[in-house]
Amino acid sequence: MAAQQNLEKMQLRQNYRNLWHSDLLRTIQADTPYCCFALWCAPCVSYLLRKRALYNDMSRYTCCAGYMPCSGRCGESKCPEFCLCTEVFLCFGNSVASTRFLLQDEFNIQTTQCDNCIIGFMFCLQQLACIFSIVALIVGSSEIQEASQLLSCLADFVYCTVCACMQTQHKIEMDKRDGMFGPQPMAIPPVQQMSRIDQQIPPSVGYAPQPAYGQNYGYPPAPQPYGYPATGYPPTAYPPPGHPPSGY
Repeated sequence: MAAQQNLEKMQLRQNYRNLWHSDLLRTIQADTPYCCFALWCAPCVSYLLRKRALYNDMSRYTCCAGYMPCSGRCGESKCPEFCLCTEVFLCFGNSVASTRFLLQDEFNIQTTQCDNCIIGFMFCLQQLACIFSIVALIVGSSEIQEASQLLSCLADFVYCTVCACMQTQHKIEMDKRDGMFGPQPMAIPPVQQMSRIDQQIPPSVGYAPQPAYGQNYGYPPAPQPYGYPATGYPPTAYPPPGHPPSGY
């Protein structure tokens, strides 16, 4: 039941309306030095980006940003820096994906079709390389073994390249968040808004209902003309001609 609820909430990302400041195809052009840094020192970049995504407040840290079953069960509160180092070196792919989900949920950023195609191609190539390796072990053919090795190298190259571009994309988005592309940086959200996968949908915000047209808005009743009863104006009936009204 909990897994189904988390899956449904993760599918809500498809309804997000904001876009990344730079898509995966343009990250190399947008910040070439950082993309090279992310390619050769990927775990270090993942560590720095996660810490920056948490606004350098490691008391907010949770393993895999709260998106995995192990999150919150690894003693992160006692030594968050060591736990983050362990995460980025032993679970590098999950660390990059968790930082991505964290930014998407915080700023309502959707994944474009182009980014989905690149990420999907990376996964399909890895699966294909794995299948060729299994077939090569079963058959024992040297040609298939060479093909599997070639596919494995290609899959690793694509994986490292896409991860570098993805982390550069995260860095550019946080540059935008911190005001490097504008005059004012964005405010730091509360702790409970950093990861919203386990939060309820907030109630709708709006003005208080207004009274209907013609309804009394709190003003006093209109004064009646002098000499007439308070039942209304004008009087409901006049005396017959030739007879003075009562009271004269």
